[in-house]
This record gives sequence, C-alpha cells and structure tokens, in this order.
Amino acid sequence: MTQAKPASFSHADAASVGAGERGSGLPCKAGVGLRHPHVQQFLEQRPTVGFLEIHSENYLGVGGPRLRSLLDLRRDYDISCHGVGLSLGSAEGLNDDHLHRLRDLFLQVQPAAISEHVSWSVVDGIYVNDLLPLPYTEEALNVLCRNITKAQDVFGRPLLLENPSTYLELQSSVIPEAEFLAEMVRRTGCGLLLDLNNLYVSASNNGIDTDRWLSCLLPQSIGEIHLAGHSKAADHSGLLLDDHGSPVAQPVWDLFIKAVHSIGPRPVLIEWDTRIPELPALMAEMAHAQQILDQINATVAHHAA
Repeated sequence: MTQAKPASFSHADAASVGAGERGSGLPCKAGVGLRHPHVQQFLEQRPTVGFLEIHSENYLGVGGPRLRSLLDLRRDYDISCHGVGLSLGSAEGLNDDHLHRLRDLFLQVQPAAISEHVSWSVVDGIYVNDLLPLPYTEEALNVLCRNITKAQDVFGRPLLLENPSTYLELQSSVIPEAEFLAEMVRRTGCGLLLDLNNLYVSASNNGIDTDRWLSCLLPQSIGEIHLAGHSKAADHSGLLLDDHGSPVAQPVWDLFIKAVHSIGPRPVLIEWDTRIPELPALMAEMAHAQQILDQINATVAHHAA
C-alpha cells in the first residue's frame, strides 16, 4: 500500500465539516469489537458484520502476525481504530512518539474512523491503567482542545471523542458535561463517539438527566455509537461499573432506541472486553442492534413515502 502523507486538518476546517464527515466513514450498520479470541474465526469464516473496531495500541508493533491479520481482514471489512493511550486531557501535552506511531498505523490500515477518549492517563511519563475523568473547567477544556487539534494535525483527519463513564462528580467542575463536549466539538471540529453505556452508568451514578444531556449535543456531530455491558459494585452501594463484560442491559437498549429515534441511525458497535464470550453470543448482540437500526430506518422510510 502506498503511504500518502496525511493532509493537515486544522481548526479552520471545523466550520466546513458536515453531518456525515465528523470523523466517520463507517457504514451505518452494527459492528463488533475485534478481540484476540475471535481473530482466527474472522480470518477463516469471514462472518457478516457491519464493521470491525480494534484498540489501536494493540497494533503498534512493526509488522508481525497481529498486524498481518488485521490487514488481511481490512480487505473485507471497514475498520475503526479506537485508541486508549493518547491521554488527550494531559496538561503536559501529547507524546510525539505515540502520535507518530499511531499515524503510521492509520496510514497502513486506512481506517474508516479513528477515535479516542475524553480522559487523561499520563503524568510525568507514568501511565496509569485507566481512563481518568477530567474536571469540566475552562482550563481543562483549553488543554483538551489544544491536544485534540495537535493530534488531528498529525493524523490529517478529525477524531471521534468518546464520553467517559463516571463514578462521582468533581467539585471543581463548573461546566455540565454535555455542554463541555459540545464546546469541544465546536472549537476543534472533532466528532463525538456517543457511548450510551457510559452515559447510562454516569447518569445512574450521578443523577444525570439523559434526555437533557442528549439535547445539548448537535446530532450531526455524532459519528458513532458504542453499546456495552456494565455491572453493579460488589459493596451493594448501587454504584454501576463500566466493565464491558456482559450483554447490553435493557435500559441501555432503551436509551439506544430513544437516541437513534432522536438523532437518526448511526454506526453502532458492540463492545465486549472482559469475560469475552464465544463469537455467536457477540454476534447475537450485534444482530439485535442491527434489527433496531433496520426498524428505525423502515419507520423513517415509511413516513417519508
């Protein structure tokens, strides 16, 4: 594959980025996260899915069987690269080596979408194994937007940024989360990866009104949706934990239906990262998401006729 130099994506481009261009060229279908236990089955069987999403940092090695397998699958599937290590909320800025290794991966894979998280995970060069929340302040927003702009300039394309799951509200936060995300989009031209399990978990833990939260976002800024499972804390506190280790809960399906009726169908991913099941169980979750998309598309077509 010829490696073209990425074009520059700057803040000046933000105003011209339209509804279908906020960082997602994914088909408006249901896909699944590609995890190691299922790779060989995908290579051998090529099951029908809308798209595959990988964790970018799992593929940063030069060459090797893992990357060869991904490039093989890339011939038959649209790929979304979902990062977990950029630490876009870090006040000390971004790691240039990490940025350029990601850029090289994207040049090889040519993903239909690239995404990251509204979080931080690095301080003084030390990485913590978590996606830590930001205080929703003007200072944190400035840092985040500066880092997003730099990443987009290096990658030559807009990112999708995922809303976090939260377990408490930081006292220093003065901007409501949805308004913080909407302003991030406005300033940088990035898009949103709307994680509805994260929203449900945060809403349950912190008393967020999901309808009001969603109403603060521009529908055209949302390029992808994530669905996943969660669990209850073992201490019987009622706290919900975003663990991606079970089927999507019914309240999250209900929120998905409501959101898609409001904003329109979007590419939707089933995430399952812990206690990974056999592939048929994952495919059944994906099929349910696809059925919902198909039903809503049919309703829209009926009303348009």
